Amino acid sequence: MQTAFKEWGIVVEALGREGQIVVLRKGGIAEGRGGFQAEHERFWLFPTRFHQQAEGVVEEARAGFENYQWPAEDVLRIEFGAEVMEARRLDSLAAAQRLAGQHIWREEVIAERFDWGRDAGIYAMAVKVRRLAAPVELPMLESYGGCKSWVELEPSMNFAGTEPVLAEDVFAEKLAAFREALA
Repeated sequence: MQTAFKEWGIVVEALGREGQIVVLRKGGIAEGRGGFQAEHERFWLFPTRFHQQAEGVVEEARAGFENYQWPAEDVLRIEFGAEVMEARRLDSLAAAQRLAGQHIWREEVIAERFDWGRDAGIYAMAVKVRRLAAPVELPMLESYGGCKSWVELEPSMNFAGTEPVLAEDVFAEKLAAFREALA
């Protein structure tokens, strides 16, 4: 599998180590008029430094931002993959706000992203995060740059050897909470 999803490094940490299963996305400039789409069912989590802002996350998550161990700038470290269990476009800010506590973004950031661009709305994905047996370090390629959500990694990596980050019962509880918040 080669597809990777670019996300703030601190969010990747929350997904991979803190038990978060919710990803919120408005979309990058390079995604055109249609904005973000959950184009892939499985993907690697690509931690980015670009647009990463400590002030964009809740207070409890800031320590993670400050303590995040980045590789060298010319190296991309992949530790986690994800499978989309559910993806929804949220057309109501109230719906997005009902996910509070299930992600690390501050309420103001969600409101700002919700209203950004031509169309009000934001995507919410519930993902099952999986961990590689050992992190893989790849060279940071120029083609990975830019304000886009999806990139193709070189070379492809094997998803089959990954293990779920959360126990099945814990994941099921979190997925039920996601669905309940958006019911």
